[in-house]
Amino acid sequence: MCDYSLHATATRPAVIGDKLVTTVFPNSFSRGLAAIDDPRVAVCLRPGTELAFEHEVEFEHFLRRLLPRSRFGMTDACVARFRQINRDRDDVHHDAVEFPDGRIVLLTRLLPGQRATVLQLPASDQGEAQSVREPGDRLMPAR
Repeated sequence: MCDYSLHATATRPAVIGDKLVTTVFPNSFSRGLAAIDDPRVAVCLRPGTELAFEHEVEFEHFLRRLLPRSRFGMTDACVARFRQINRDRDDVHHDAVEFPDGRIVLLTRLLPGQRATVLQLPASDQGEAQSVREPGDRLMPAR
């Protein structure tokens, strides 16, 4: 998925082995992930996609510049899983990464220039029975 603020940016889906970099996209106030060899195209991830970063992931924190030795904005992690949060709100960012300690950071808060590799995509739901919501909140198999 790509965040709501990237609708004016060219996109493509992620594939296993993609080499990505966190970047600020032109004509957008959002950061996201782009292929290292094509930084103008946002690479969209599906929830559950696993990423391995080259170095400890860093993100914006309001105390980071005031107290640089305190490790504000540092995660102690090089791996993360893509998530979407706040899906019920159309006016906020949804794309985030979750770290092994359970911390969730919005993708747009990651510092630019960090490199990552797509390790694994989520299991495909093709061929599996899907469920749909019917009136009365009963789960019914898709027809």
